[in-house]
Amino acid sequence: MEKVRFHLPGLRYNFPLNMFWISMLEQHPEYFREGVEIASFFGAFPFSLWNGGRLLGDDQCDAGFVRNVITSINKKNIPVRFTYTNPLIKEEDLADPFCNFCLKEGDNGKNEVLVFSPILEEYIRKNYPSYRIDSTTCKEIRDVASVNAELEKDYKYVVLDYNMNNKWDLIDQITDKSRLEVLVNAVCVPDCKRRGDHYKNIGMNQKIVEENRKLPPEKRKHIIPWHCEYGDKNCLYTIKDYSTFVSPELIWEKYVPNGINNFKIEGRTANLFSLIETYCYFMIKPEKVGEARLLLLRNLEQARIVQVNKPRPGVWP
Repeated sequence: MEKVRFHLPGLRYNFPLNMFWISMLEQHPEYFREGVEIASFFGAFPFSLWNGGRLLGDDQCDAGFVRNVITSINKKNIPVRFTYTNPLIKEEDLADPFCNFCLKEGDNGKNEVLVFSPILEEYIRKNYPSYRIDSTTCKEIRDVASVNAELEKDYKYVVLDYNMNNKWDLIDQITDKSRLEVLVNAVCVPDCKRRGDHYKNIGMNQKIVEENRKLPPEKRKHIIPWHCEYGDKNCLYTIKDYSTFVSPELIWEKYVPNGINNFKIEGRTANLFSLIETYCYFMIKPEKVGEARLLLLRNLEQARIVQVNKPRPGVWP
């Protein structure tokens, strides 16, 4: 049976959902499509200056939370994959104490890092050699020759630019499909001209957030605004007609038979219910979606991750 390996979003906000998802896969494998396994959980612990791809805000994880998340995920034989894809990293940023703390906590030979910056990649390879390094889709590599060149480097996986999804005239020319990873649910419109600028905006705002943490309120800078009329509102049901969308049918009937087994689901800052819908759509058998979704929501309610408030009693007469 071919493995169909999903890389799932979130180390902070999605951590409870992801742990319940692992438990459901263990306890109810009959709910899942054939061959599904969890290949990694990716993200960053706020506040991480090296974080990229999504702005996680000014939240701060303490040491105990970081240790618990890494330990809990690794106990399930699943890697933590740090999303350190900030494209604007400078030499002075390499000494960031929190990011280095996170890497030290996960420095056990089980975990991975997604990278963009050559400066940061060199630093991690030198100082944390136990980590496997992955090449991020944020690099926007959009031609076959460059993808093949990236696959010749020492990366565990190379995440394909979403604009190459479903373009089999190009994909068929890729030399090592076993190390290719496909982003299946990109909310960006196909061929978005602003995607690279968005990543840079996030990098600049990461620096502003870092600086503001050391300043009194009256001296703090404003976050550089970013508006997207597409990605800010998109979800599973608004992207299905995109040429870049990879449906479960395409995964099992086209990608896996062609030697591509790794699939990334984005959603580190997605709404919880939207993410549940996305997980179920891609990984659960269609006839089992309702049953699986209900079990998951009940567990999240019992754990007080989802709270359902009852009407307050009135006064009569």
